[in-house]
Amino acid sequence: MKRFSVLYLFKKQYHHILCETHAEADTELRKLFTKKKKIPLGIYDDKTELFYWEPVRQQKFDRLTLQEQGKVGNEMITIAQNLRSRDDHWVPNETQLQSDILQRPLFLIHD
Repeated sequence: MKRFSVLYLFKKQYHHILCETHAEADTELRKLFTKKKKIPLGIYDDKTELFYWEPVRQQKFDRLTLQEQGKVGNEMITIAQNLRSRDDHWVPNETQLQSDILQRPLFLIHD
């Protein structure tokens, strides 16, 4: 199971990248800084249900009141949980399934 989600904004919508380790998530977060249209937000840990802001946003977050920090932090956690839940329940349609030998038609040969 992929424990971490790297959250980012793209075209004013939230997206995430699932990662198995925090180190992998850190690497993915750094990669997002090189993408012009993707805005990195931080890393969500599904096991502890904590959100770690990327460094610039962390500085802005630290300036908020405790009440504002709680509100914004809970919003990010909810967004991450919803993205993860959506992906857990996603079922691909026929065109998105990878073909597999077990999915090919079976032709029976009669004598």
